[in-house]
Amino acid sequence: MVKYIIKRLIIAFLLLLGVSAILYILLRCMPTNYVDTLIAQMAQGGATVGDELRKALYEAYGLGDDTFGGWVKGYFQWLGNLFQGDFGTSFIDKSPVLGEIFKPDRIATSFFVAFVSMIFEFLVAIPLGITAATHQYSIRDYVVTIFVLIGISLPSFFFGQVLKDIFANKLGWFPVSGMTDAGMTYTGWAAIVDYLRHMFLPILTVCILSIGSRMRMTRTNMLEVLNSDYIRTARAKGLKESIVIYKHAFRNTMIPLVTSLAGLIPSLFSGAMITEQVFSLTGIGNYALTAMQEGDIPVIMTYNMFLAVLSVLGVLMADLMYAVVDPRVKLA
Repeated sequence: MVKYIIKRLIIAFLLLLGVSAILYILLRCMPTNYVDTLIAQMAQGGATVGDELRKALYEAYGLGDDTFGGWVKGYFQWLGNLFQGDFGTSFIDKSPVLGEIFKPDRIATSFFVAFVSMIFEFLVAIPLGITAATHQYSIRDYVVTIFVLIGISLPSFFFGQVLKDIFANKLGWFPVSGMTDAGMTYTGWAAIVDYLRHMFLPILTVCILSIGSRMRMTRTNMLEVLNSDYIRTARAKGLKESIVIYKHAFRNTMIPLVTSLAGLIPSLFSGAMITEQVFSLTGIGNYALTAMQEGDIPVIMTYNMFLAVLSVLGVLMADLMYAVVDPRVKLA
């Protein structure tokens, strides 16, 4: 087990190096950058941007040499600073990138929305997927299919706006957007209740849109397992249907679900970009989207490398979990 983990970590390190190089090249290939945006804003303000000032701005932000050699030099300079613990300075905030991305309130907001949504997603999707598989072509199955279509088809920005219009604008049950009520200072339980009221609609949006794919995965794999020979044998022995379903069939259904765990860890910390923007949440996803729109390369590089590390760890944890749910798997 230890040798397997060490081998996987070495491979992960090489993989992350490749990912970082590809990310840097893609960012330098963007049609616009932060300096172009800054120059356009200065020109709109009436300032005259000469060639010398333009060149000085590009040099100041490390974007002066736009040749392939300049890209290679810039990448290795970024990589060298990374190994020294320097993740760069945000073009927008003029402050260290690491501190901006991992602000406690920013990452806590994204984690809270993703974690609570994930808990309800599993609590709802897995039982519904099982009952749809065990009652194939029944009313239950058709209802679950409708939920699946909703979760797969509706984009988050549209569904979020629908929920805002119904529950916030028309019914007035929840705030329209933001993290707290403007102009109000709550303490104690009142502050907690106010925070939860603002988080309800974003969590509901993420949860409902995620349930569909999870239910479909559970239903599909459950149907495949229920047609297996050992399930027919268990029923022929006279075992209770609940034991056949939840002890024998569901354990094998868990194997594909464990595979999906590889993507859960990045999703807990990456933030729901569109949902956070729709509801004006100060999460890490909204911050990363703003950085992408503004061409803030240090922030985008750090954010994506953070997700790459989490993805690698998620895949490793999923592989280790295989040995738990499937005794036939041996890690070496």
